Amino acid sequence: MAIQPKSLVRRLCLAVLVGSFLLVGQARAADYVLGPPVLVSGPSPFAACPVGSAGSSSVVYPNTEVEPFVAVNPTNPLNIIGVFQQDRWNDGGARGLLAARSFDGGASWVHNFASFSACSGGDSDYERTTDPWVSFDDVGRAYQIALSIDSAAVNLSAVLVSTSTDGGATWTAPVTLIRDEDPINFNDKQSITGDWTRAGYAYATWIRGAFPGENRSLRSVQRSGAYRGQPMFSRTTDGGQSWSTPAPMTNQNIYAQGNQIVVLPDGTLVDVFAALFKGSGRQPNDNQVFMAVIRSNDGGRHWSAPVKIAPLGTALLTDPDNPNPTSLDETVRAGDYLPDIAVDRATGALYVVWADGLGTNVNHVVLSKSTDGGRHWSTPQVISQTSGTHAFNGTVEVTSDGTVAVMYYDFRNNTPAPGLPTDIWLAHSSDAGETWSEQHVTGPFDMTQAPVARGFFLGDYHGLAAVDNDLLLFFSSTQGDPANVYSVRAAR
Repeated sequence: MAIQPKSLVRRLCLAVLVGSFLLVGQARAADYVLGPPVLVSGPSPFAACPVGSAGSSSVVYPNTEVEPFVAVNPTNPLNIIGVFQQDRWNDGGARGLLAARSFDGGASWVHNFASFSACSGGDSDYERTTDPWVSFDDVGRAYQIALSIDSAAVNLSAVLVSTSTDGGATWTAPVTLIRDEDPINFNDKQSITGDWTRAGYAYATWIRGAFPGENRSLRSVQRSGAYRGQPMFSRTTDGGQSWSTPAPMTNQNIYAQGNQIVVLPDGTLVDVFAALFKGSGRQPNDNQVFMAVIRSNDGGRHWSAPVKIAPLGTALLTDPDNPNPTSLDETVRAGDYLPDIAVDRATGALYVVWADGLGTNVNHVVLSKSTDGGRHWSTPQVISQTSGTHAFNGTVEVTSDGTVAVMYYDFRNNTPAPGLPTDIWLAHSSDAGETWSEQHVTGPFDMTQAPVARGFFLGDYHGLAAVDNDLLLFFSSTQGDPANVYSVRAAR
């Protein structure tokens, strides 16, 4: 549920990233054999739920499934769990989060849900929920995390975690990591990571809005230009039975959105985020809009200062047929400036992707690499192969054989005809990101048929997971219904 005010979008459009285009096709990697799209989602179990409306301006999209994420059980590669929003509201969140599980490598799926919202049998305070994420630890325990809210006004926000020890067949009652009951301390965009190097460890991170100082008067809050979005951290060392008291990972005056942790082979934690502004906010400084990581060598007790990856210059994501929209509802809403990170578990190499305009009004999916644990980063390189239209929602993964893969959407097949044809692509590299090959996954489908939630919305992210040397692609599209979730197996 990323915050995207118009002023922020305009500021992001101003930043310039100096990058260069990757050559594709040199030393071409062997293509994957792509299976057919498998329908993951189905009829909504929450269709009759009466709660969640914030008044006449609220519109719910029943039987829509958006913002999917996926994880593979390391103890049983046939066991895969995907999560997604079910029945999206136009003004924030969904009726519930659905979990889909497979025990045949993604060939078939069945559904259930954790009680993250009133519609799914949870706390009646939580009329909506959003931002699904799932991860496995080293022994095959699954962790599912959610942001649960009271309504579109979001006076209450809470980060909840549920676990499963049977491959997603059942889920525990949610544990509350944090709950704030005022809009000043708004929690947002959480993720969870099971540790593959320490038994029973998992890490949750999110952003928490706050003003510096305590006991602020309402008048000072209204006049303040120093609103922070602090990256927060909580961990479990006992498989999710208990969690540490949430604590900020940095006390800098920074707005750190899209936090996501990966674990290096030596156990170092690396958290990536987009610094959407830094400082007082009164004098915008484009040099303080950047992609960054912080590191922890002690399991999250202490964190380094932010290490800048690159300046961030994400352009407004527009329909090519409507390049000058008059409202956000006429744009495409996606997690274009949000990062995704992956680690090569054999070498420790890190890869981060996001969307950037490179000084233009057209986004490209770019990738930066670190070979020293996140201390230094390469100049971002363009992965998407579009020259005159947007590519966005990049997600990255590294397979057991070292292949680096990036999945993304783009509009290259758009025409002046009504609608917005959108395709999904898979780029992959067998030489640690030096050269790339690209394959078409599915599409085109019409993005304008997606739910409208400050833009045509299929999610701020989607899922890509390694299954040994194969990949499992997990995404939302408008093929068939307003929005469905599909999986595709990419095999070697």
